[in-house]
Amino acid sequence: MKLWQKPLILASIALILAPQIGSSQKMPKEHLLATHTMSLDKRYVDPFVNSVFSDNILLTLAYLGNQARQNEPVNWQKTRQFSHFEFALSQGQTFAFHDTELPLYQGKIATTTHAHFNSQEGFESDGYLVGDGVCHLASLLYWTAKDAGLETSAPTNHDFANIPEVPREYGVSIFARQGVPGAMQNLYITNNQNKPIIFKFDFDGHNLKITAEDELNK
Repeated sequence: MKLWQKPLILASIALILAPQIGSSQKMPKEHLLATHTMSLDKRYVDPFVNSVFSDNILLTLAYLGNQARQNEPVNWQKTRQFSHFEFALSQGQTFAFHDTELPLYQGKIATTTHAHFNSQEGFESDGYLVGDGVCHLASLLYWTAKDAGLETSAPTNHDFANIPEVPREYGVSIFARQGVPGAMQNLYITNNQNKPIIFKFDFDGHNLKITAEDELNK
């Protein structure tokens, strides 16, 4: 056999085997349902207040991803470097923004942000309210979940104040107090689909994007 013939033979073998290898590895594909973005640079016109809003949003995401915990000092350097987190809801599961829920959802909550947005947990104040900004995150999530066709409930609207880049009808008021007032100022998202729903949170240092996807070939 001539030396120049070997590469041609090997290439022919590779072409024959490639389709067989590829056809045996079926990976689940993700199907986009809805996505919305807001800038953390545009939460409030005053730069200091905006920084408080931004920090509180990122800290909520740190609690959601178990990167921050109660009774532990906040690692702000790590918190402000947040880039990605995702969680999934199986069929029939419900997400609540905090753990004071309405009787309708008791025993049905799969996960929450694990936060109560107070100073003991490291949330900042802009001089008016500790935890300002978390309503913006809840509103962006509500908007995305609603557009994805999921069962959503936000009993108390945030129409008393504008949330930049989020339509007013998707504004959600969040307050993690005990009892009915807290349960009414919450956000509930239930997966009413017949497959898992994945929520993805991506931050590029300026813009926060929330995406809702389902899984194909599951």
